[in-house]
Formats: sequence, structure tokens, C-alpha cells
Amino acid sequence: MSSNKSLDDSSEETIGNGRWDPLRTAGRWSFHLKAHLLVLLIVIVAEAIGTLEYSVGPGAVVIIPMLYAVVFGMLLSYRALGAYITQLRQVAPKEVSVISSPMIIVCLMPLGVKYGTLVAPSFWEIVGAGPAFLLQELGNLGTIFVALPIALLLGLKREAIGAAVSIAREPTLGIITDLYGPDSPEGIGVLGTYLTGTLLGTLFFGLLGGLAPLTGIHPLALSMACGIGSASMMTACSASLAQVVTAVPEEQVLSFAATSNLLTGLTGVYVVLFVAVPLINKLYAIMSTVIGGGQ
Repeated sequence: MSSNKSLDDSSEETIGNGRWDPLRTAGRWSFHLKAHLLVLLIVIVAEAIGTLEYSVGPGAVVIIPMLYAVVFGMLLSYRALGAYITQLRQVAPKEVSVISSPMIIVCLMPLGVKYGTLVAPSFWEIVGAGPAFLLQELGNLGTIFVALPIALLLGLKREAIGAAVSIAREPTLGIITDLYGPDSPEGIGVLGTYLTGTLLGTLFFGLLGGLAPLTGIHPLALSMACGIGSASMMTACSASLAQVVTAVPEEQVLSFAATSNLLTGLTGVYVVLFVAVPLINKLYAIMSTVIGGGQ
């Protein structure tokens, strides 16, 4: 097999053999080498820049190396600067992005283990906050009340149901596409939110974590709010929050965020399926006649 195997062939195999197929190394060593060296270069540059912090009242805009890495990775991709710079496209071709997509999940696994080790020292504090952890999932329903009117004002119809039902990570994507179908307006809406979160979610939550203390809410409540069911977004949010709060130890902020993220993954499916979907459909029936000009 040639090391210059085309993306089309790779994509067809990915569809036929599963999401992990791009990680095969047979005939792809050159692409794997480029992907890993590029990631190493991005990490070195991001760590060299370090953490930048700009005070904003009791909060701060915290720019952590992870955010630089996300921006650099996006810019160096074949769809961004690579589309205009031939030399860059040779260093980071399409195949590098195909390999990188499933590799993200693999790289997040050690991160999950690390956060698991942070939970044990805060075990009793977490147990004491048990009811809050369980009830905080209901707070995610606030997404509907904020996002649905905005989606309707932007001209969305039933796409607004999928787009606004939650932050739309993998569990929600699966629920909506299973209920309505991937080609339905609702399926298109949830996919749009999912892709937007994938591209911009880490950057947004990284900045939001540093500014969150401006609300005056207790740091532990804010750390729980960082656990939204996405490991990368939770990491960016909690790391920024831990940089600016002094009333709570950094390890406790990270452990509460990690526990909240885990519980959100467990309970979020049921809240979306049995509470959020019926709720947003009822609200859509009411709001669409007022804001959206009817269904």
C-alpha cells in the first residue's frame, strides 16, 4: 500500500470499518509521523507562550496553553491556512486531520485518569455536595430558555429544537438523530450545534471560566458548572477558573469539575430524553407562533 494513499480511499475505509480505522499505521507511517511531529511542535510553542492573565474585576481573562494549541491546530489545518499555503498543506495534508480526529479521544483518556486521581482527596466534600451534583443537571435546561428564543429570532424553524435542546455533545446528538433522523430539521440543528461546539467550545469555555467569578457565585458551584459532559471544554473551563479563584484550592476546583462532568455524562442522557426534548417541543409550539411566525 502506498504511503501516499488518498483521503478518499481513507474516508471510504473509515465509513466501512469504523471510526478507529484512520489510526491504522499500515502504509500510513508518513502521515502518522507528520501528525505527531506537528502536535509536538504546537505543544512546545503553546507551553513556551505560557498562561496569560488579564484581570477584569474579581475575575480574569485567562488564556491557557490549551487554547493556543486549539487555535494553532485549527489554523494549520488543510481547510484553513493550508488551503492557501502549498508548503503547509504538504506538511499537514488532509490525511493528518483524518488521523487526528479519533486520536483526540485516545489522548483524552490519560486526562480522564488524571482527573480521577484528583477526586479521591476531595471525596468527602464531594459526598457532602451530592444532592447539588444530582440537581445541577436540571440547570442545563436553562440552555433551552436562552437559546430557543435566539434561534427563532435568527430564523430557524424546527432546526431550533435540535440546536437549542442542550450543548449538543455526543449523547444528545445520538438522541436527536435517533428520534427525528439525521436528515430531519431537528437532526440538522443538533449537528450544527455539535460542530460549532467542536470548533469553538473549548475556546469559549476557556475564556468563560476565568470570567465566571464576576457573577459572585461560589467557586465550587462554578467548578460544577464546568462539567458539561465534554472533557476538553471542562478542562479548559476548570483550568481557567482554578487560575483566578483563591477561596478554594485548585485541586478541589478540578475534582468538583471532573465529578460533575462524569455525572453529567451519566444523567444527562435521561434528562435530555425525558425532560429536555418534551419541554423544548412545548416551548417551540408556543414561541414559534410569537417569534418565528408560525411553524
